[in-house]
Amino acid sequence: MTAIERSRTVAVVGAGTMGQGIAQVALLAGHRVLLHDALPGRADEAVTAVTGRIERLVAKGRLDRAEADAATGRLGAATALAELADAALVVEAIVEDAGVKRELFTALEGVVAADALLATNTSSLSVTELAGPLAHPGRFLGLHFFNPAPLLPLVEVVSGFATDPAAAERAYATVSGWGKTPVRCADTPGFIVNRIARPFYAEAFAVYEERGADPATVDAVLRESGGFRMGPFELTDLIGQDVNEAVTRSVWESFFRSPKFTPSLAQRRLVQSGRLGRKSGRGWFPYGPDAEVPAPHTAAPEAAPDKVTVVGDLGPAADLVDLLEEAGIAVATAGTGGPYIQLPGEGQLVLADGKTSVEFADVVYFDLALDYRGATRIALSASEDTSARTLAEAVGLFQKLGKQVSVIGDVPGMIVARTVAMLIDLTADAVARGVASAADIDTAMKLGVNYPLGPAEWHDRLGPDWAYDLLHHLDERCPGGRYAPSLALFRLGYQAGEDVGGDADAGPDADMDAEETS
Repeated sequence: MTAIERSRTVAVVGAGTMGQGIAQVALLAGHRVLLHDALPGRADEAVTAVTGRIERLVAKGRLDRAEADAATGRLGAATALAELADAALVVEAIVEDAGVKRELFTALEGVVAADALLATNTSSLSVTELAGPLAHPGRFLGLHFFNPAPLLPLVEVVSGFATDPAAAERAYATVSGWGKTPVRCADTPGFIVNRIARPFYAEAFAVYEERGADPATVDAVLRESGGFRMGPFELTDLIGQDVNEAVTRSVWESFFRSPKFTPSLAQRRLVQSGRLGRKSGRGWFPYGPDAEVPAPHTAAPEAAPDKVTVVGDLGPAADLVDLLEEAGIAVATAGTGGPYIQLPGEGQLVLADGKTSVEFADVVYFDLALDYRGATRIALSASEDTSARTLAEAVGLFQKLGKQVSVIGDVPGMIVARTVAMLIDLTADAVARGVASAADIDTAMKLGVNYPLGPAEWHDRLGPDWAYDLLHHLDERCPGGRYAPSLALFRLGYQAGEDVGGDADAGPDADMDAEETS
């Protein structure tokens, strides 16, 4: 299916920030663009604003004078819907109210030609529901741009239950021709990004509610170990706690209150107290000229062990062997048992696996890292029963590798590991249900929310059974369904020929003397 011809008109209804951004994208792609808004004078103001942005592009050398003049010559304001009659595509960017949107599209059906596409930019409403009253719902779809639309490349092309595949492909080709990166998505709560991203916030809030770590420490670990650009606490302060919580609650309600999407009570209290983030001067953190930004917990210096024994294959943490040797720590290896790092004091250092330190004789867990060589911070967790020597040796070991160390509570799955495992699980489930392809989900999460890797890329890197096993262990310790691994994730392991699930009762070393507490 070919893209909409550049000679055809594109209309944008809703002249706010998002509508102006979409208009600018279509305009600079070569279309005649009409802006319409129900508020008198708003469309004319939007034309002036878009023209001003184009002039700034010229001033910065990003657009030449002739192109700018041609573009502004194609831009106009429409005072009535009837003026949009020759539009080949109408994109709606008005208030997030299903009733108001349905009324608009019903009116547009009586204005535009039979071959025109109708698109909503909604981020939270059902495309299928919005198309319900239409006489010709096959030409209706979602085009979810991300703000600011001229700068962010991602566009979710959302097919409702009644959307004609040819219409979706035409919209996909058009958006691609505008220089954007479209991804295909079925009509599901949250589409791709707002559905898959929920654990990034939810797991951080859960660690906080479990008194495992404070917000500054969680953010620092996810940035400096997980490779995420921002931590969830600072990011939701930027987004607005009310906005982020509303999206979470909407997805949760749309999935019939599935425990996978349960909102955070701590975030609810934040919203109820009016601490909405940067816009109110305080959220998880304080803001303003005199605000003191909380520092993450960082362990005091400890002596590093002179030698360790690496037992078994450390899997995702295998790079630690080279790093230890480069740091001057003697490394012996044992091929059977584990996987763990045996410390001189007989304690063990184990990669987060969804279990807790309190279950074992003397174990310190360490968190997952995107890249152990490049990570600048590592989180460790220990129980009250962990020996002081073992914890000190574990802290000193990672400090010897040039890492800052944050010691958190005995939280199963820790911070990065449980977050990544949940992202992988939701992605596997979405792919199995036909929401989107794994490749499109990866693209959406990297471009839409700047993840360092897409969830499917994480899965490929960590191995087919890693996320399943961690979530299986988490589900045993935190029952209720939130961490129950999906059937899709289970099948991925079997398709790869892995013994998915393994021995859930085995400790870090199945041969060690474990102290079971429950």
